[in-house]
Amino acid sequence: MRIAVTGSVATDHLMRFPGRFAEQLLADQLAKVSLSFLVDELVIRRGGAAANIAFGLGRLGLRPILVGAVGEDFGDYRGWLDSNGVDTASVRVSGTAHTARFICTTDEDLNQIASFYPGAMNEAAEIELAPIAERAGGLDLVLVSPNNPAAMLRHSAECRERGYAFAADPSQQLALLDGPQIRELVTGAAYLFCNEYEKALLASKTGWTDEEIRAQVGVWVTTLGKDGIAIEVPGAERIRVPVVPARDTPDPTGVGDGFRAGFLAGLSWELPLERAAQVGALIATLVLETVGPQEYTVDPSDAVKRLSEAYGADAAAEIAEHLPTA
Repeated sequence: MRIAVTGSVATDHLMRFPGRFAEQLLADQLAKVSLSFLVDELVIRRGGAAANIAFGLGRLGLRPILVGAVGEDFGDYRGWLDSNGVDTASVRVSGTAHTARFICTTDEDLNQIASFYPGAMNEAAEIELAPIAERAGGLDLVLVSPNNPAAMLRHSAECRERGYAFAADPSQQLALLDGPQIRELVTGAAYLFCNEYEKALLASKTGWTDEEIRAQVGVWVTTLGKDGIAIEVPGAERIRVPVVPARDTPDPTGVGDGFRAGFLAGLSWELPLERAAQVGALIATLVLETVGPQEYTVDPSDAVKRLSEAYGADAAAEIAEHLPTA
């Protein structure tokens, strides 16, 4: 399955606050917040939604095409992705801007306060998908993940125009997109990804009911944090998939990206939706157990053990046939 992953490529600066944000935020003073958090940890990791998802697909043995805009400082990052199975030949390199930066602080409750500097990502709207499809011999699915909003709209419009199946993943950019833009992005998507809060925000901004949203897309996938995943398909019963229990939770950054990578890999393996979501849940947990969104490995024997514990031996055996052996 030829998958193009469009979206952000960034460097993550991840910090840990040994307290709770909620204890520092005063309800009657939120209009004039001025806070500084003394953190006890700083790590710098490779990130960006599209790069994280592409990395996860590469870890699972696929060869995804990364589509995004970066700065001339991307050299080492490109080498890392290339070595992990990602096709980076279609990444645009800016001659003036740096690769995007994500700066995030996580508290003891895994709540996060973050800022994102787009940098070269602002040039992503200049990328056309047709030459990429021609180079790849066609595209089976285009994931439109968080990116410069103009780029997201251009990619989804081009997918509709050229007949490329696409998945809409507006995620964090729902805060910037207005109702008409969100409707334009979502309409005709084969898959729609969001979390529980984003699901409510999408409905609020578009003015659509859940039924109207379901009528616009093929499969609607909602991640529910510790409560797992819900999958809605028109005319079928809702599918619920629990999480794979985590052994540790040092950093949640990139968990949603990990889920998307696993889910898309499952689709590529032609697994049913429930099994694809189980693969996604496994990868999400592996991300949760590491600091940084691209620091995990997939050990086949341990993966099968954990899948069996979470979903039963039959599910584990069905998925195990597709896991990379090394």
